[in-house]
Amino acid sequence: MGPDTFGPYALLLRRRGLFAACLVLVLIALLVMLSEHAPVQSTDTLATPPPPPSQSAEAIVTPAKDIDPLGPKHTLHGSPTASFRDNLLPQHKYITSWLSAGWTNDVYTYINLIYLGLITDRIPIVPMFIPSHVGGHVPPIPFGEVFDVPRLRNEIGKSVLEWRDVKDINSTEIDDIGCWNVWESVQYREAFPRRSRIPDDLNLDISYTKTPEWIKMIPNYEHDQHVTFWSLATLAFPTTRKASLVPPLPSPKHNVSLPPDEHLLCYDYLYYVSAHQPFEMEYDYVSLDSLSQCSPAWRYVGTHMHWTPTLEKIADEYIRKALGVADDSSIPPFISLHIRRLDFKVWCNDVPIDECFAPLSVIERRVREVQDEITKRTGMIVPHVLVTSDERSPEWWHDVAKQGWFSPDHTDTKEHYGEWYPVLIDAVIQSRGVGFVGTDRSTMSIIAARRVEDWSNGPHRLVKWGTKDADDH
Repeated sequence: MGPDTFGPYALLLRRRGLFAACLVLVLIALLVMLSEHAPVQSTDTLATPPPPPSQSAEAIVTPAKDIDPLGPKHTLHGSPTASFRDNLLPQHKYITSWLSAGWTNDVYTYINLIYLGLITDRIPIVPMFIPSHVGGHVPPIPFGEVFDVPRLRNEIGKSVLEWRDVKDINSTEIDDIGCWNVWESVQYREAFPRRSRIPDDLNLDISYTKTPEWIKMIPNYEHDQHVTFWSLATLAFPTTRKASLVPPLPSPKHNVSLPPDEHLLCYDYLYYVSAHQPFEMEYDYVSLDSLSQCSPAWRYVGTHMHWTPTLEKIADEYIRKALGVADDSSIPPFISLHIRRLDFKVWCNDVPIDECFAPLSVIERRVREVQDEITKRTGMIVPHVLVTSDERSPEWWHDVAKQGWFSPDHTDTKEHYGEWYPVLIDAVIQSRGVGFVGTDRSTMSIIAARRVEDWSNGPHRLVKWGTKDADDH
């Protein structure tokens, strides 16, 4: 043995070897323990192929959102057809009517038509507007060029169609149809259905059946022509329809006699329709009496009939120009006015015009009332006043300007946009005020007041007229 066999160095080597051996034994023990407790993988799992590679973002296609889920493609067979019947779906029922009044009254009529569609669970088919206020030489204008129909559908949650969706406007095919004659049952001067040019425009040959006399809201009262919504609605259902049938009038073109159509229900005239009282749309926003809060047609339809974006944009141009606002600047709040004079002169009878209509000083007092109410409600001061009127007197308009009020310039409106647009632009302007002053007993003023109230939470006043000092208060 060498001298270091039992020396310190040899002892150190032996200790290191012992430590290494112990470490190896510990590692072996750990491996044995892990192998005993490891889960056993089934043969099924081992046989399962790996999942396919995930799709790339480009390969995932998200269906486009249907922005008009209640539109024509969901409630008609397809594009407009030569005969309206070829486009109606058997699983749906429809309703329509015609016009025979001034433009704003015609708006009321279509509000009533659409509401009647709601309560009878039928799809309204709305005709065009006819130019009763601008002359028969002017073509009709589609409902959907004035009002935003897709928005209306979405807001009321109900399909609303136009006749141009259903029947080809260039079709020469004449469709026979049976309709209800309401007009003859509610007034005692005309022994025939309410006349309208729309059936001829749509190439419809109508056989009318007179409605029962019990539909009249105020029986045997010759000074009112109103019916209730539900008296008309009952005729849409089998029991009352069957009990109310009488021999129909032959149609004027084909001389056919048809009962009221069950697939496309139609009435001759729906302007004089209310739920509770005559002309209730006028009183719904005036009185706080609960009995006067009764215009469901306005609440559920009319307030949702907004202007088309195109018409809004055109009106914006006129408002900016009138107020002297740059194109890239926002429009300041203003009070809108509708002062109706020209076509109301006939109702003045023997009263001189200057006494029949309120002077501008009286209207200015009403404007101040609205301005003060806005300030009290919101703290906002609204100095701008924008006037619309059918008055043609240059002197009268000069006096309007002396009040510091503004007005839209319609000098070139007809040339640029057409005969319809002066009244349409004025209607939009009236509805855009944060407050409104209008003319008592004018449906154009009444509906403008409703819009300002609902769309801008704005106050309004209606100026009385007809006798001297009629609006004194």
